[in-house]
Amino acid sequence: MDRVIRLNAIIEILRGASGRVQKIFIQKEQGPWKITEIIQLAKGRGIPFVVVPKASLDGMAPGHQGAVAVLSAREFVAVEDILARTEKPFIVLLDEVEDPQNLGAIIRTAEAAGADGLVLTERHSAGVTETVMEVSAGAAEHLPVARVKNLAQAMTDLKERGLWLVGAEAGSKETWLDFDYTVPLGLVLGSEGRGLRRLTRERCDKVLSIPLFGRVNSLNVAAAAAVFFFEVVRQRRLK
Repeated sequence: MDRVIRLNAIIEILRGASGRVQKIFIQKEQGPWKITEIIQLAKGRGIPFVVVPKASLDGMAPGHQGAVAVLSAREFVAVEDILARTEKPFIVLLDEVEDPQNLGAIIRTAEAAGADGLVLTERHSAGVTETVMEVSAGAAEHLPVARVKNLAQAMTDLKERGLWLVGAEAGSKETWLDFDYTVPLGLVLGSEGRGLRRLTRERCDKVLSIPLFGRVNSLNVAAAAAVFFFEVVRQRRLK
């Protein structure tokens, strides 16, 4: 069972269609106005909620904002399910991204940019944990997520299905602006320290960088993801 304690995340989860919310605990004492919205959404979906003293909620979930949502275990989708959503998919593939803060931020930005789904590796990857749910502000409930044992093989399968695979990596001579993202697309992002693994890089049709003009020599993976995602949005809106 998962728990979510941030009000914005709870609201987004209740607005979503996953049906994972099993029960909501709400503090008895007067809380933020968003608590009222949570109660209304819960009633509308027939989700039970229990009013408890603040001290009880403090013991259950330190750091809460007046409510705690209890969720059933997440069900992952198949990559084929993501592809079936559209004729020209935009999929994000993460190569062993282990930091839950980065994963949550990537999910939030990917969902905001209209990505069709996310692919994670089963090993050496952050799971869609409570922290990821919180950082994503509930976006993880709107974005389909698949897990694969072998990312390189999954990339080969996607290429056979007609997707172009673009890797993001510092140092590449070609930049993120040197590609037409209006094609069926898989955008591949590497881990925080190592970047793209060799086989992952070899499966990419293009490997592109983001030129930097200040004193820092790199962006973290979540920041780089946002740059790529909204270039995809810009180009696709122009077509």
